[in-house]
Amino acid sequence: MLSTDTEKVIIVEGKSDKKKIETVINEPIEIICTNGTISISKLDELIDHLFNKEVYILVDADNAGEKLRKQFKREFPEARHLFIDKTYREVATAPEQHIATVLLSADIDVHAEYLF
Repeated sequence: MLSTDTEKVIIVEGKSDKKKIETVINEPIEIICTNGTISISKLDELIDHLFNKEVYILVDADNAGEKLRKQFKREFPEARHLFIDKTYREVATAPEQHIATVLLSADIDVHAEYLF
């Protein structure tokens, strides 16, 4: 799971979130799934792995996502937090065009067909 050597990393909650983002992005970015929660030992492993990388947090707009976001704000204060519109609630169910706009605002390259 933590083997690729890209400069940018997006942290999401679930595999469906990861698949949604993979369809939209147009550059090599590692996407890490927390599966909704993250243990202290996994967090320590991530801290080492993410050293000197651009880290983006993209979690659901719900209570579980906000709890995870707060945890990452404490442990990775330099991470950039990306937000989906609250009307979509989940990254996985947000339209590709919305995800593309959110990612593009963070200077992440996306496939052009999702920008129309």
